[in-house]
Amino acid sequence: MSVLIAIPARYASTRYPGKPLVPLTGAKGDSMTLIERSWRAAKSVSGVDRVVVATDDDRIREVSEGFGAEVVMTSESCQNGTERCAEAHEVLGGGYEIIVNLQGDAPLTPQWFVEDLVSSLRAAPEAGVATPVLRCDGNALNSLLNDRKHDRVGGTTAVFGRDRSAMYFSKEVVPFTSQTYTGDAATPVFHHVGVYAYRPDALAAYPGWPIGPLEQLEGLEQLRFMENGRKVLCVEVEARGRQFWELNNPQDVPKIEEMMAAMGLE
Repeated sequence: MSVLIAIPARYASTRYPGKPLVPLTGAKGDSMTLIERSWRAAKSVSGVDRVVVATDDDRIREVSEGFGAEVVMTSESCQNGTERCAEAHEVLGGGYEIIVNLQGDAPLTPQWFVEDLVSSLRAAPEAGVATPVLRCDGNALNSLLNDRKHDRVGGTTAVFGRDRSAMYFSKEVVPFTSQTYTGDAATPVFHHVGVYAYRPDALAAYPGWPIGPLEQLEGLEQLRFMENGRKVLCVEVEARGRQFWELNNPQDVPKIEEMMAAMGLE
């Protein structure tokens, strides 16, 4: 199956304006923008036919083309990354059998997360969308809880059934657990990784659906699929010693840079 990775990036983020152009310093002191690090993560994925940055902003376009990325300009009316990916796929003439949305705020996404995601969607013809989930250890769970304690919107959590169909996604920490976890202890909480793989029919249908109450409340685009009866497959991925975090707030910059330093990521 032909695979397209689209990296949606907008400048006018409500929580963090200009986020795609924020510099991140790697283990050897080299500074690259968030969008370049996300593009490099996408380019490392095997079995991909094309990688594009999808944006509506000329500043992001200029920076992206400067480091060698192919850019697809999309409209300012896109309400989220999924809508932007749908438009980018249409602008490119369609024809890809799987479209991956590698959101531009997840530069620490290992290539096997995306590879496992694509292979799982291929093996599940009943699913129109697939997305990775990572079981939190004590450290990750406590980071999520600390964000909520200080009224910061941090990572998203996911709950799913035995068949791996998503039951809900939330910016709150779900499911609730009264137990205390520390260090690398396994927890019952799954961190949703901000990557999606779509079949083209599901992606093309998405922009035509109205925003539902759950999507509006949570601000989570994937809930629109669920509110319209489309199965979202949760694919559990393994960290393999890698740390993972997304850049959601300015406070996440030093956290991600510390992780890159600890993992030796340049």
